[in-house]
Amino acid sequence: MNKHLVDTSKFLSLVLRHQPELIGIALDNEGWAHMDELIAGARRKGHAIDRATIATIVADNDKKRFAMSPDGSRIRAVQGHSTADVTIAYEPRIPPDLLFHGTATRFLSAILAEGLVSGSRHHVHLSATTDTAIAVGQRHGKPAVLRVDAKAMHSEGIAFYQSENGVWLTKHVPVRFLAELEV
Repeated sequence: MNKHLVDTSKFLSLVLRHQPELIGIALDNEGWAHMDELIAGARRKGHAIDRATIATIVADNDKKRFAMSPDGSRIRAVQGHSTADVTIAYEPRIPPDLLFHGTATRFLSAILAEGLVSGSRHHVHLSATTDTAIAVGQRHGKPAVLRVDAKAMHSEGIAFYQSENGVWLTKHVPVRFLAELEV
């Protein structure tokens, strides 16, 4: 992806996940924004975005962070929201036996004391592969990977969900379900 597309994707993540008010738009409870309002609001703030650029980002983003409505009139981030207005109704899913969480080594002591907490986001994000977890951890520093015993969590009644782009979600992962892996 070229620099303009990367910068625009980051801007969309900011607006559609965390700060829609930055450009004067509102998200519905499922995280949807009207495309015309998004484009107009972005332009008012000096970000030249058009439908073609947005469509390219939605189609080409390797993490599939965004979804467009079938008619192309709305867009949303598929997970990772921190705004209280968005409460996407994910369907509970049975997780694989093991899931993984990528982080930076500097966060390990806190995680191993408290477990994985969602912080300002609505859910803890988990991946199905160690490779994805390593890539996530590298974005934050020296990577560390935690194995999550999702089967045991699920057997204790802890709910799991899966976003449209395959990211596994849960509210909290208690320490007893975590194990550090060698990276």
